[in-house]
Amino acid sequence: MVRLSEAEWKVMNLLWQESPRTMMQITNHFKETTGWTKHTVMTFLRRMEEKRAIHHEEGEKAKLYYPDIKRDEAALQETEDFLDKVFDGRMGLMLNTMVEKNALSKEEIAEMYEILRRAEEIQRRNDV
Repeated sequence: MVRLSEAEWKVMNLLWQESPRTMMQITNHFKETTGWTKHTVMTFLRRMEEKRAIHHEEGEKAKLYYPDIKRDEAALQETEDFLDKVFDGRMGLMLNTMVEKNALSKEEIAEMYEILRRAEEIQRRNDV
């Protein structure tokens, strides 16, 4: 699986929102918030192509960049890496830490209940 840096995540999120994009469109999008120059963006794009996270096609005037990995696949890999590194791969330990630190809002708790209800339903269907 592809491991993305924080900056590469920003580029991927932009490409997942709308693609294709040119190098200059990406540069212009991030110029004010990050200060990235076109050379910085070119480096990111080259690195991301080497990782096979994106690819380009030749456009009429510029290369057009497309994502090659799906957002949910990248998010799952990132989540698994984080859990392994910080919580020894244990989701329960992470959630317990969040509860003990009172870090969850009522809305987040309700959302988790709904997610767990769906997970139970999927498990029941798979057990049949």
